[in-house]
Parts: sequence; C-alpha cells; structure tokens
Amino acid sequence: MTASGTLLSLGHGYSAQALARLLLPQGWRIIGTTRSAAKAEALRATGVEPLIWPGTPLAPALAEATHLLTSIAPEEDGDPVLAAHRGEIAAARNITWAGYLSTTGVYGDHAGGWVDEDCVLAPTTRRGKARVLAESEWQALAAASGLPLHIFRLAGIYGPGRGPFAKVRDGTARRIIKPGQVFSRIHVDDIAQVLAASIARPAPGTAYNVCDNDPAPPEDVIAHAATLLGLPLPPALRYDEAEMTAMARSFYAESKRVRNDRIKEGLGVKLLYPGYREGLAALLAAEG
Repeated sequence: MTASGTLLSLGHGYSAQALARLLLPQGWRIIGTTRSAAKAEALRATGVEPLIWPGTPLAPALAEATHLLTSIAPEEDGDPVLAAHRGEIAAARNITWAGYLSTTGVYGDHAGGWVDEDCVLAPTTRRGKARVLAESEWQALAAASGLPLHIFRLAGIYGPGRGPFAKVRDGTARRIIKPGQVFSRIHVDDIAQVLAASIARPAPGTAYNVCDNDPAPPEDVIAHAATLLGLPLPPALRYDEAEMTAMARSFYAESKRVRNDRIKEGLGVKLLYPGYREGLAALLAAEG
C-alpha cells in the first residue's frame, strides 16, 4: 500500500465503505458523499468525513483530495457528477489516482462465452448503455485534463448483508432456471483489495474486470446456500414462468463469463474468495 492520502469518495456506498475499512487504519483521510443527513452521521461514526451531495460544493474537497473514487450510477444522458462538476474535476491538480466503478454489463450478451477488458463494449440493457456512456465521458475528461483514471468493471456484488441466506431462510428464494445462463460475481472485500492494489500501483488509462474465478448459473448459488444452511433446495422455476421485477429480469438478458487475469497479473491480487463457495462459507461463518 502507498503512503496515506486523502480520498474523496463520491457516492460512498457498499463497495467504497469496504475500501475505507482497509484505508482508515493506515491513516488515510476519507471524505465520503451521501444524500442524507442520517447517512452522513452513520458515515461519521465509521471515521469517514461526510459531505452531503448534491447540496454542498465539492470544490474544497476536490482541492484537498489526492485520490478520487466515484461509485455514483449514471443517468441515461450521462454521468451526474460530470454534469455538475466536470470543470472542477479537470482543474483538481493534487489527484494522483482516480477510480470509476462501472459494471461488466458494458460487455452485453455473449451467450455464456468469455469476455476480457479488450472486448468490444456492446450492452443490450439501458443500464449497460448508460455505463458505456459514462465510461466514455470520464475517459474523455481524462484525455483532456490528465486525470489519472482507472475503470473498474464490477461483476455481481455480494458480501455481508448482501447474500442469498436471508431469502433461503424465509422461504422466498427461488432457483430461476434459464438454460445457458451464467453470471460472474465478486465479494465486496475483494473489490476493496483490488482498489487498494490499484492505488498502490497506478496505471492510468487501464480498465479492470473485478470478478472471481468461478462464473456460475444463479440457481447453483442458491442451491449451495441452502445446502450450507441445511435447508431444502428452494423450488425451481423456469425463467419464462417466474415473476420478476424489471430490474431482476434485465440481469437475465445477458449471459457471459468474465476473465479476471488483469487484476492478478497487473495488480498482483490474490482473491480472498476465488468463488462463491468460499465466499458464502465465509459469510455464514461471520454470522456466528
């Protein structure tokens, strides 16, 4: 890890909070934005300096930041941070590392085939298209201003409070069967260590896939969670018969396996949870 600095974390949510848990004990100052006063106080209790945004000027924090991380989701017409603060970010001269959290949804559907960071970006969902637009906006800003930008394309995120156990326990879990469907995943603590490794070894202009080694059908993950809990397998439903939200259904619109060689070879990352089996076992153990 590099010497400590000041991280401005825009949209200081689940993944950014995991990074903060690594950096704060090393003496980092972290300024995290949130939308509400209640969430601001919760951040303050963890050692993060809260900043309510939108609503508070970012210029003072940008002037003090040595590192910038944005986790804020884009709108369909572009990135809301850049829409409001493009010029201020371009003028921030103390930033030695910037990270943009994107998604593997930018690759679109590959019918279960493998993708890496050099694949053409061809999303089919509205959310994926918005991410491609936002990535391109950040890349254009970096090209024009010299911002040392790194893009992190995250697979499906799980971790404490975000696992399948609650639904399996309360009987609402379902094994949705769509032949050929496969997803890649990543434990939030592995996202944090990838970001920390990049901060320690900057390579501006690089995009990284952030996922584990074990892409798998979603029904396999639910079944394994039930097995770990010693509970019956949740019922299986065909995809075309399952009641799902539009958001949930959009995840099934694309199927791919995501390669993660670059985080290993370029950043020296050794995953804490190489697959969902290790990750789920650790979540269950942490519950006590």
